[in-house]
Amino acid sequence: MKVWRYNDSAQAPGMFEADVDPPEPGAGEVVIQVHAAGITPTELLWYPTTHDQNGSERRHAIPGHEFSGVITACGDEADAAVGQEVFGMNDWFADGACAEYCCTRTAMVVPKPANLTHMQAASVPIGALTAWQGLFDRANLQPGERVLIHGGSGAVGVFAIQLARRKGARVITTASDRNREFLLKLGAERVIDYHHERFEDVTGHVDVVFDTVGGATLERSWAVLAPGRRLVTIAASSEGAGDERTKQAFFIVEPDQQQLREIAGELESGDLEAVVKRVFPFDQAAQAFRRDN
Repeated sequence: MKVWRYNDSAQAPGMFEADVDPPEPGAGEVVIQVHAAGITPTELLWYPTTHDQNGSERRHAIPGHEFSGVITACGDEADAAVGQEVFGMNDWFADGACAEYCCTRTAMVVPKPANLTHMQAASVPIGALTAWQGLFDRANLQPGERVLIHGGSGAVGVFAIQLARRKGARVITTASDRNREFLLKLGAERVIDYHHERFEDVTGHVDVVFDTVGGATLERSWAVLAPGRRLVTIAASSEGAGDERTKQAFFIVEPDQQQLREIAGELESGDLEAVVKRVFPFDQAAQAFRRDN
């Protein structure tokens, strides 16, 4: 089968096409014929892309860890059926979905909502689960609270806005002004153009900050929290290494089948909207990983 592999270059990260044997499912696993894969350009810089789980060097990883497709094979004890349309994730250290077929555990996929295309469904798992876990599991967002979401037009931000609105929270977000009307439609009460406004000058105190940007934006966000309130971030990386508050605020999304099933239900009912920024054909996958797209 055809796949795209990471070129292992830290100086000029990129992709190359290759032919490999199709995956075989193990116990509790399924093989998916990939109809669409979700792309996170920064994935080429992630630790699991360059290392195995035991810490040894990993060579020529196949990226793309969210996907939508059709089950073509089931391993022993796999609670699934050949021919079923599903969407979901696979393990960070496993070969991903920039391939004609990928393998994952049945506990990491759910049936694809019938009203979504495969391209729409593939855009959902990482962004929606990150938003869900950040807002509800980590920040315990409550109805009526004010939440500031940094990076509202990003893959996580678009779901965080919608989920916070569905919870009954009051949503403020930072984004480029060109996305203002779109984000207001998703449920934001106010969009702060970060090019021309400092959020701390206009928000007042908020109950929750959900940071997807990091750096100076993260550091400045502590000042807008009301006493005893909560901040979560997915973008701390090295800049927060010396700050215990930031260490506690940082989290990495985990696969969760029940949460993804609930998200699928809200997508099917129309209460959530899947947002696809851009679509690339398979033979242009290398271009999809360019960070200037």
